[in-house]
Amino acid sequence: MNIQAILSDKISTAMLAAGAPADSDALVRQSAKAQFGDYQANGVMGAAKKLGMPPRQLAEQILNHLDLDGIASKVEIAGPGFINIFLEPSWVEKHVEEALASQRLGLAPVKAETIVIDYSAPNVAKQMHVGHLRSTIIGDAAARTQEFIGHRVIRANHVGDWGTQFGMLIAYLEKVQNENANDMALADLEEFYREAKKHYDEDEEFAVRARGYVVKLQSGDEYCREMWRKLVDITMKQNQETYKRLNVTLTEDDVMGESLYNSMLPGIVADLKAKGLAVESEGATVVFLDEFKNKEGEPMGVIVQKKDGGFLYTTTDIACAKYRYETLHADRSLYYIDSRQHQHLMQAWTIVRKAGYIPETMALEHHMFGMMLGKDGKPFKTRTGGTVRLSDLLDEAVERAQVLIREKNPDMPEEELLNVANVVGIGAVKYADLSKNRTTDYIFDWDNMLAFEGNTAPYMQYAYTRVASIFKKANLTQADLTLPISLQDPREIALATRLLQFEETILTVARDGTPHVMCAYLYELAGLFSSFYEHCPILSTEDEAVRQSRLKLAALTQKTLKTGLDTLGIETVERM
Repeated sequence: MNIQAILSDKISTAMLAAGAPADSDALVRQSAKAQFGDYQANGVMGAAKKLGMPPRQLAEQILNHLDLDGIASKVEIAGPGFINIFLEPSWVEKHVEEALASQRLGLAPVKAETIVIDYSAPNVAKQMHVGHLRSTIIGDAAARTQEFIGHRVIRANHVGDWGTQFGMLIAYLEKVQNENANDMALADLEEFYREAKKHYDEDEEFAVRARGYVVKLQSGDEYCREMWRKLVDITMKQNQETYKRLNVTLTEDDVMGESLYNSMLPGIVADLKAKGLAVESEGATVVFLDEFKNKEGEPMGVIVQKKDGGFLYTTTDIACAKYRYETLHADRSLYYIDSRQHQHLMQAWTIVRKAGYIPETMALEHHMFGMMLGKDGKPFKTRTGGTVRLSDLLDEAVERAQVLIREKNPDMPEEELLNVANVVGIGAVKYADLSKNRTTDYIFDWDNMLAFEGNTAPYMQYAYTRVASIFKKANLTQADLTLPISLQDPREIALATRLLQFEETILTVARDGTPHVMCAYLYELAGLFSSFYEHCPILSTEDEAVRQSRLKLAALTQKTLKTGLDTLGIETVERM
């Protein structure tokens, strides 16, 4: 149910009939304040300027042609020519009933696209750390959102599984296997990586063997491929446990590492040369881009093949975009990669477009994000200044949640307590991140994220449990409610209208990759429910028709909160 789209359509038709230019936009928005109605059309001023007439005069002509019978109870002109629209409560009632009866909250079907979402991207033989958190959970929220809307989503975990470091890692794995019968040394990946690097720096014989293994691996040597595969598998098995804890939908089938594109790279470089896009420069193969200038104001050179024949990340990213079009048939490709990579991606994509590897119709979008900072405003680190392991962060979140839940529910059975603490703790970490605009850096703060007040996961989860407890107390299910919704109190109308705005919200999130918009919506919804709950008695009212109508509003609130939190990858519990 997209009210904004319905109203935009009606107002655009009226604008054309009133003589506005054909390219006029109705600019329908949700009103910021109740006195301006539920929606406001702000496009009259722009259209009037093009026509050279007073905006209020055009607004009056538009109103003469505007047909909102049954949809709006009142339409008025305000200020210099805004059109304020007040929705008809009986129209809202009808659509709330439909949303409640629908599996998908009344969401209209969409023309399905194939959307590739590139996120998480950990490195092989390294533990996931807090630096991977934002890409992983924002990307996963995007994947869940697009799927809910009805698109075909391909998750792409662009794992760092290639490069010169693998010679060193293979040589060290071989050494460990020769000295121990098992691979236990890989249980602690950080330690494994450090030791491998130490051997490489301090033992010349080891370094020579390692460099030899890089060449062998890249030329497809069977033994090196087997050792490499072992390193990848052990790393991804550990990462998979983290994804499971985080309630992230990535699986082993979604791994599309850098190695996937290796076979494409020589052909791409040859093709770029043949097309006159790449040239030899000081022994390397370079694409000069007029769109990017260096400090001297000259076209920037982007290396696609080094002097020694090695390829670069740019070459891989060119191949990656090409593959996503040719093999995966993507309509959109979304990259959840931090903002520091922006210029690099823009250069790779400029080359992709110039070479004609993807059509104009395919969208390449960098949904960049800022950094996670400590309270000191610097990148979030351990007390000793090291990187924070993701598993350690999640352990601490669950422990802190356990203390809070136990304080509130001293009698809760241990098993239930552990489950609730897990859902609340992990949810809090995710929500604290997702509720911030992804393009900015944010301060990581335990106290704020686990608070039961404000725009936090515990507040949302608690709002959900409140509705669950109403139905439990009444000993009813939604199926028992047979009387129609009737909206009388202004608080009922405000809650019902906001419930119908779920579709507008989720479509905005899907278009822009902005989960914080969903968080803000759910927070406002929970606040409106709280006000409704306090002022509109549900179970204690004598009037059965009013009781059932209010229970239906509560049921749709519960369903909407759960669905919204689901799209963010945040779980709910029945009691807290």
